[in-house]
Amino acid sequence: MEMPTHIVAAGGIVEDDQGNILLVKTHHGGWVYPGGQVEVGENVINAVTREIKEESGIDTIVSHLIGVHSNTGMHKWYDGVTDVPTKVMFDFVCKPVGGELATSEETTDNRWVAKEQVLDMIEAPAIRTRFQAYLDFDGSVQYMDYVTKPAFELKMKRDI
Repeated sequence: MEMPTHIVAAGGIVEDDQGNILLVKTHHGGWVYPGGQVEVGENVINAVTREIKEESGIDTIVSHLIGVHSNTGMHKWYDGVTDVPTKVMFDFVCKPVGGELATSEETTDNRWVAKEQVLDMIEAPAIRTRFQAYLDFDGSVQYMDYVTKPAFELKMKRDI
């Protein structure tokens, strides 16, 4: 039996005391909230704070979990050859505790954006849908199952 392969990732919606959200501009995905893959031997909480720091220069602490998302579609990586497996992503609300805005190898820009203007900047349908779950957060963690290729399709959405 072949063992399943999944990418585990974490996203951090960083909100400051004025209600602004930290966004980073990536080379491939446009404006997004920071996040990325959990590395081998790393826990999800450390992964999200590391990714935020790497992509934006901002130090954070994790406040609470707001979403668990599965991208159950398989597709090719940007190289057109490598298969990207199913992803499981955890979205957290995080609070900034220090650091200075800085770009990285993965980001070309970053900024604090008023919460009500974030959806005007994010173009990727999956990221928009996940950010909307943050805006709609009522204390229940949102679970979503979707595919992004060939087009975004939300297959399931429910509170857990």
